[in-house]
Amino acid sequence: MKPATSAELGDDAISYTFRPSLLGAPWEFTLTANAIEWHAGRQSGRLPLGQVRSVRMSYRPANMQSYRFVTEIWGDGAPKLQIVSTSWKSMFSQERLDGSYSGFVAELHRRLAQSGAVPRYLRGGNLALYWAGAAVFASVMLCLVILTIRALQSDAIAGAVFIAVFIALFGWHGGNFLRRNKPGSYSADGLPQILLP
Repeated sequence: MKPATSAELGDDAISYTFRPSLLGAPWEFTLTANAIEWHAGRQSGRLPLGQVRSVRMSYRPANMQSYRFVTEIWGDGAPKLQIVSTSWKSMFSQERLDGSYSGFVAELHRRLAQSGAVPRYLRGGNLALYWAGAAVFASVMLCLVILTIRALQSDAIAGAVFIAVFIALFGWHGGNFLRRNKPGSYSADGLPQILLP
């Protein structure tokens, strides 16, 4: 599919571009009045807004970027589309695209609502995986607390302090991940602000 010209897209078209990997082609999404168009290297496509079946917003930190959000779109006759809030700049850095990502995702929801589409709006992760992860998180935290108590009982103060610092860091990051990714649904006019940068 060849890229559309500016006249074909219309004046109200907005675009968002990010690079999902260092060596891969950048992904470019263009939101027109009635469709989402995307280009990634030799791949491209167009998904009419009326054919969008579901949209999922989530918080997905990655190795090099701990503040990363993803919006996934599923539609009839199209692959799963992922819009990510960060972009690779170099081998050792990623840049945050907070403002442009939030603006594009908000506009996508506004246009979906205007188009009359009735997709499922989901937030967070898969329900079963979420609760399994929460159980593992709680178990690890409990084990670390018990380990800290045992270290204090053995007068290993330095070890207890080290474990306590680890508990604080693990609890902060793990708790933040679980808090942001709690499964649920939302409406097109009520975006979950906790899942926007």
